[in-house]
Order: sequence, then C-alpha cells, then structure tokens
Amino acid sequence: MYDVIVIGGGPAGGSAALFTSKAGKGTLVLDNDKGVTKKAWMDNHYGVDGISGPDLVEVGKKQATKFGTEWVEDTATAIQSENGKHIVKTEAGNTYEAKHVVLATGMTVQLAEDSGITTVDGTEPRIKKIIKVDEQGKTNVDGIWAAGTVAGVSMHTIITAGDAGKVAINIVSELNGERYVDHDILK
Repeated sequence: MYDVIVIGGGPAGGSAALFTSKAGKGTLVLDNDKGVTKKAWMDNHYGVDGISGPDLVEVGKKQATKFGTEWVEDTATAIQSENGKHIVKTEAGNTYEAKHVVLATGMTVQLAEDSGITTVDGTEPRIKKIIKVDEQGKTNVDGIWAAGTVAGVSMHTIITAGDAGKVAINIVSELNGERYVDHDILK
C-alpha cells in the first residue's frame, strides 16, 4: 500500500509527487499522458527562460522519481474508499491502494464524479466543472484531495504546481501528525 497515489502527471501531479516522495512517503503517479501541458510553451514559468510543456513535464517526472516516486502510464477509472484506505482501479486492470489520493486531473472531473466526489461550476474560462475543495485541498471524501486546475486554480503551470505543493505539504503533515516543512539550503 502506498502513502499517496497521485492521479495525473502534469505540473500539479508531478509537484505533489515530488513533495510527498521527498518527504519519504511511498508515492505512485498514475499518468495517462494526455495532459494539455504537453501542447504548451511557457515563457511565464518563474525561474525558467522558456520551456516546452513536454520538457517541463519530463523535468518534473525526473525530480519526483529521483526521490522514489513510482510513475506508471495508465488511466485511473475508479476510486473506492473504505476503512481509511482508497483503492484505485485502472484501465489496464490494475488496482493500487493508498492512504491518500491526490486528484491532479487538469480539466477532467469525470473520475471524481464517478467516485462520489463533489464538483461545482468552474472558475476559469473553458473550465466547466471543478472539484470542490477546502483551503487545504481536501474533498468531501476523507483522504482524497485535489490540486491544480481541477481544484479551481488558474491553469498556469506555475500556479498549478504551487497549489499541488501546498496540498502535498498538508498531506505529509497529516501523515506525520505535525506540520511538515521542506527547505533545502546551499552547502
């Protein structure tokens, strides 16, 4: 059983996985490789002097896997929650279990709705529905969180990644039983 399963491998999902795996939490990313970032060019991602979406996603994947994230290309089709654990089923017929699930599914809420997670009208242009979350990123189902565009933040990659980092810190804090911080310093 994983500590965290992240569904979606774009900037939000990759960022969540980076923080949780760097904190020593067993993390799995399920990525269907269909995110809109794969078609983007960013000249507005702070600290990067222009980068293609595919390159940004690949760098994020490398960062997360460096700390132990397992990255699987598959499509999540269902989430069942029972007795404090979540079972994620996939299109390839696999099942995975975790204490926490992060939905970082971009503009797609179908999995959330099919799994009994509350959605509301979207807040961004072209985003019809989003997952209803509290200020920490929690949904109406205990242990299931949402981050990035699907959680109602602007779809700019720097913002979705930051939102997912916030959610991941909140998950790690909950798992540890105390507030977690992750600060690296120059050596």
